[in-house]
Amino acid sequence: MSSVVFARGISAQELALRMGADPDGATESITDAQAWGLDMRGYRPGGDGDGVVRVGECAGWSFALEYGDSTGGDRLADISRTGVEVVRYVPMQEHPPATVDYARDGVVLCSFGLHEEDQRYGKEPDLLVPDLIAGQVLSPDGQMLLSPNDPDDEDYEDFRDTYRRTLGVVERRFGLSLPPSCLKEARLPAYAVRGTPNMMV
Repeated sequence: MSSVVFARGISAQELALRMGADPDGATESITDAQAWGLDMRGYRPGGDGDGVVRVGECAGWSFALEYGDSTGGDRLADISRTGVEVVRYVPMQEHPPATVDYARDGVVLCSFGLHEEDQRYGKEPDLLVPDLIAGQVLSPDGQMLLSPNDPDDEDYEDFRDTYRRTLGVVERRFGLSLPPSCLKEARLPAYAVRGTPNMMV
């Protein structure tokens, strides 16, 4: 999986549809390895690559695990229309950073990079600041990271530790839960959401 989209207020199938899937296009349920094994082109010069999602439900949220050139980042506002809440997480190593986006009712409210939580954007960029302060990610005024970025600073913290702390804040705030088994071993229906991937397993 290259990223994950959570949606509260719609079914897993509706999440796939809002991401661009054909309503009759679900495959048999497949694992993460099988999804990566699909015949997809992640990039086409001058055009979109192929994007696929595997979808399921957990702890009151639908989720879509994204593969290839998927649509989650492009369709946050559309996915969140009619009162739906959406959280998208793009896991990355340190540079560029992993990112978190939160949208509700057709509007991207808050987005930031992990270990860059002091640089936020969206309609309500400071929405999660109280949670990030309480989670010891940001200073009490919400303006500075508590963990310095400079490796020579005595308070420097490895970016993975900061990522874990921020993800914990996001999980608690929204009640998100996705067991590791859902990411890899779970057999979930898959849909093409962009391009023309060969969906034969």
